[in-house]
Amino acid sequence: MEGEKVTTLIQARITIPDKRTAFSGTTTAPLFAWPWEHYGNYKYLFYVALLAKYLYPTTTTEEGTEGSSWCLHILLLFLLRGLLYQLWSSYDYMFFLNRTRRISEEGIDFKQIDAEWNWDNFLILHAIVAVLAYWSFPSLTNLPLWDGRGIFCCLALHIGVSEPVYYWLHRLLHSPNLFTDYHWLHHSSKVSHPFTAGHATFLEHLVLCIVIGVPILGTVFIGYGSISILYSYVLLFDMLRCLGHSNVEVIPHHLFENIPLLRYLVYTPTYHNIHHMDMRTNFCLFMPVYDILGKTINTRYWDLHKEISSRKKTSAPGFVFLGHVVDIMAALHTPFVFRSFNSIPFSKKFFLFPFWPPTFLVMLAMWAKSKTFLVSFYNLRGRLHQTWVVPRFGFQYFLPFAADGINKQIEEAILRADRLGVKVISLAALNKNESLNGGGTLFINKHPDLKVRVAHGNTLTAAVILNEIPRDVNEVFLTGSTSKLGRAIALYLARRRVRVLDLIHMQMLTQSTERFLKIQKEAPEELQKFLVQVTKYQAAKQCKTWIIGKWTTPREQSWAPSGTHFHQFVVPPVIPFRRDCTFGKLAAMRLPEDVEGLGSCEYTMERGVVHACHAGGVVHFLEGWKHHEVGAIDVDQIDVVWKAALRHGLKPMQNFIVDKSCNWGISQ
Repeated sequence: MEGEKVTTLIQARITIPDKRTAFSGTTTAPLFAWPWEHYGNYKYLFYVALLAKYLYPTTTTEEGTEGSSWCLHILLLFLLRGLLYQLWSSYDYMFFLNRTRRISEEGIDFKQIDAEWNWDNFLILHAIVAVLAYWSFPSLTNLPLWDGRGIFCCLALHIGVSEPVYYWLHRLLHSPNLFTDYHWLHHSSKVSHPFTAGHATFLEHLVLCIVIGVPILGTVFIGYGSISILYSYVLLFDMLRCLGHSNVEVIPHHLFENIPLLRYLVYTPTYHNIHHMDMRTNFCLFMPVYDILGKTINTRYWDLHKEISSRKKTSAPGFVFLGHVVDIMAALHTPFVFRSFNSIPFSKKFFLFPFWPPTFLVMLAMWAKSKTFLVSFYNLRGRLHQTWVVPRFGFQYFLPFAADGINKQIEEAILRADRLGVKVISLAALNKNESLNGGGTLFINKHPDLKVRVAHGNTLTAAVILNEIPRDVNEVFLTGSTSKLGRAIALYLARRRVRVLDLIHMQMLTQSTERFLKIQKEAPEELQKFLVQVTKYQAAKQCKTWIIGKWTTPREQSWAPSGTHFHQFVVPPVIPFRRDCTFGKLAAMRLPEDVEGLGSCEYTMERGVVHACHAGGVVHFLEGWKHHEVGAIDVDQIDVVWKAALRHGLKPMQNFIVDKSCNWGISQ
């Protein structure tokens, strides 16, 4: 009976509805907005001024030197605090380590990420307050490095002043007027995250300055202050704030069982998450004893904490998309590295370059010992969709001696999905390479009794490309026609009585001609005339519809007439050298509007857009198809899959770009 009670509580927490509309309030209250909220990245110029003050003090007197050292401490604290929040954010997104101890199984969506984008505003505010404190109390620059007496003094002031002040102010912020004017913003975040700690109004963080400042300044005025106390208290304060707003329970329940008193002295992520669910309880800063004294502690907390911290299993996904790492730079485009960067389409940024060497070392470590891991997820119509990543980079797929190891990784991922009860697992990009595993047929033949359905998703990829071609087109130029996708596109267009010029490179004439003739014979005899073999790009100089399935050089692109549109299914995408032509992106579709918890961009794709092979796996899952989609594409199924995708709410993209380079990363 008790187990059922706890399970009901867990389900109530995990399936908490999105009440952010109920939390909406005014944004015009005094001190609601941040003074620099419209400055963008220019707000960081304040730290440039501090750095300049440190490097070039205005005077060489002792006073000027002390002022410079104070600026240095402010800068170092900013860097350390920012690093602390970033590291905790990274851990929060390491689903492969903490998925069983997640408090809420919902994902953080783009709306919440955007709302919390400027989470670090309070760090700038604290730096400004620190400068004002120095101007008001110059003696702060004379603090010793260490004074052990300050530990007890600072702790006493925190317990005796900061904790009760915060508790009562927090309860006051939940009064109807103040909540509607201010505190609703903090509670608008649906899923707690370390950055949520900074997502509040300017007024609330001014109050927090008092809460955090009293123990520091009080210890200094008593005479026990030190640089060590300053750094230790501020960083410990931030660590506990990150702890409370984390969505991962990191404190084991047996710790409280062995030391019962501890449960009243320090809160946990579960404790503060309950406050976001039940706003009448759990108001404390860090110490639950004040909720006990104020009779506002949630009595369900202990059972919930015990269940989450000891949980061994979590919800199994219905659909898995199996990607792989391709590019070292784009490997940084993951939520557990930089959440904000991952929430926008990938492009190479200057700040990424310093991370290249350590990422290269991580790549070597993954090559030596690593297994497929969970990197992101979202929910669609009540079912969990996950993206797993094979720990191999793109170049490794072209190393003959690495093929067996890669196939073993893919095979283990498929078998693991089968054990978990996954319905469909879709293979991405190089994971379904014909030369590697025959488009997935290797695994189906080896394990004929699989319950999970394996899909390469290329049927929908072909459908997306074909439906981008205007109906009035009667001739196309196709490269890569003997590939899996090229074959399906050529045969489908022949059925539409579109003349397909199949390019066969001269150096591959004998082998490719044989493949071409084999494909041509698959078409009905009366349609074979629409498949025409050519050997030079010059043959397409009058054709304005090019479908690129192989890398195309600038010289080869030059043969296209002005106004040509380049459709493509080559990875990486071709570089659009022609300014007088248009270039399509890789085939993609927008996920249905009812997708939930999606906060990760699929590399160069826009928000909410996934590569067509990913979408193809989703359609396979939503339709409940029982067949495997591996090997050659069934041309008869192209229209079937396309109509199913539209019926389920997936939308095609306006897939045109002009003179815009494409990047590629963790291929999905």
